[in-house]
Amino acid sequence: MYLEKINSPEDIKQYTAQDRKKLAEEMRQAIIQRVSVHGGHLGPDLGFVEASIALHTVFNSPEDKIVFDVSHQCYPHKMLTGRSQAYLSPEHYDDVSGYTNPDESEHDFFNVGHTSTSLSLASGLAKARDLKGTHENIIAVIGDGSMSGGEALEGLDTIGEMGTNLIIVFNDNNQSIAEVHGGMYKQFAKLRETHGQYPHNLFRAMGLDYRFVEHGNDTEELIRVFREVKDIDHPIVIHVVTRKGLGYKPAEENKEKWHSCRGFNIATGEKIGKGPNPYFDTTASYLLHRMKWDHRLAAIAAATPSNFGFTPDKRKEAGNQYIDVGIAEEQAAAMASGMAKNGVHPVFATSATFLQRAYDQISQDVCINNNPVTFLVTWAGFEAMNDVTHLGIFDIPMLTSIPNLIYLAPTSVAEYRAILDWSINQKEHPVAIRVPLPMFTDSDSPVQSSYDRLNQSLVTHSGKDIAILGVGNMYHVARKAAAHLKDKGLDVTIINPLFLSGLDTQLLTQLMDSHRLVVTLEDGVLDGGFGEKVAAFYGPTTMRVMNFGLKKEFRDRYDRQELAQENHLTEEQIASDVWDAFCQLK
Repeated sequence: MYLEKINSPEDIKQYTAQDRKKLAEEMRQAIIQRVSVHGGHLGPDLGFVEASIALHTVFNSPEDKIVFDVSHQCYPHKMLTGRSQAYLSPEHYDDVSGYTNPDESEHDFFNVGHTSTSLSLASGLAKARDLKGTHENIIAVIGDGSMSGGEALEGLDTIGEMGTNLIIVFNDNNQSIAEVHGGMYKQFAKLRETHGQYPHNLFRAMGLDYRFVEHGNDTEELIRVFREVKDIDHPIVIHVVTRKGLGYKPAEENKEKWHSCRGFNIATGEKIGKGPNPYFDTTASYLLHRMKWDHRLAAIAAATPSNFGFTPDKRKEAGNQYIDVGIAEEQAAAMASGMAKNGVHPVFATSATFLQRAYDQISQDVCINNNPVTFLVTWAGFEAMNDVTHLGIFDIPMLTSIPNLIYLAPTSVAEYRAILDWSINQKEHPVAIRVPLPMFTDSDSPVQSSYDRLNQSLVTHSGKDIAILGVGNMYHVARKAAAHLKDKGLDVTIINPLFLSGLDTQLLTQLMDSHRLVVTLEDGVLDGGFGEKVAAFYGPTTMRVMNFGLKKEFRDRYDRQELAQENHLTEEQIASDVWDAFCQLK
């Protein structure tokens, strides 16, 4: 074994070519084994094994600083920087995150999980180096579709003017999460076809030097090129052509499917631990059915078509009514506003964490102009993704701070479909829909045909003394907490607020006639959230208000049940706290 003996990059500096070949084989098998059990990103990491070995053979990390874009191709880097046990021993699988993390190692410089940032981050490292008068190499690794993000182009533009050492490793595997989109990728294809000689070269146009490496999975060729550019005195792009998923046949043959996974059977390639998402399936079936007769409907993705449930065959069925702008949420939001202005209704779907990147475009380009765009906000809530870079708990404060935007949180598949239908039919407002998590499919909340009456909450059970408002996913917890309180003799009013961007002030006023305690539940941060709006409304009154939600903080790879208990978000804790508060009112 080679891998188990590696504690730092120094351990591989004297390896022979044969040693490096065997090491790559061991690393690749370790990645496949770990992901098959633990889950994680597979295709990107398999394709970057040789490049990682070459980088750490030539450069002197951490003095020479390597910055990974998205960093879902950083597993090989972690193996070579003292963290190999996290890929060899199941008991250590949870020791590391799926992204670079400065808390883990001095060889990691940033927590990075969103795309197209490495060039900008590296430009900052390079500028600081120059101001301090030091001379280390700065290396930015970018690829896997990340070049399509606008920040990447901004970074290239700045770096092209800097005229100082900055080595960009462009990992070109002709793939994003799904297939690549955008005019620049047509030019990259021409560069591959001409062995880097095609005259229309984006990098040279930005003022950068350029080298082409056709065999990006050839460790020895990479070492030769990296040695030639080490300590270079100007910025250069090393265009490296790699094979995503290399070393595991299913991942090579279906790159989209094997970009990441929760676990799988290595021998059969059968994935485990992930069933269908009823909300994504509903979105896909609704949109595709409607597109057949409504040619003024379009679906926009920012490289994540899975948020629509759009598999490759469904994307083909949608035809030119499906648009993928690459990993560029800002472009998606602004383009959607333009489409809406010109008489087409666009639906843009992305996860809550990635929608953060388009805040300005949602506010400025869509909502100031009050253009009727539909945003589908997926994977929102603390029971969704739990990596610190992918948290879905900040969406309510973010989106409800924007005027003109209507933000709704349905509680079931049927309610979601009705709201989606209403949003596409109406022409008065930009609308965001907080798509529920897949474990919450049915509720007793009534399904309406119209949601034109804004900010109208739905009372699903009328009681007295206590009212519980459960936002979206938390409506289901509200019902269960109310059942616990019923066992104590309390008949609690249960409310589905539905609208997060405004309050049903008429209902809240009526509650003061027969209720003394109003409780709000949300699976996002409390600061700036829905509950605070309710508390502010009741501020001048004698109504007691309790807000249940999350503390505002960054948490990494938290245990979902533990986080719920810490914040008193389990049904038993809520019922107990509410009971104690009610008893104090007597």
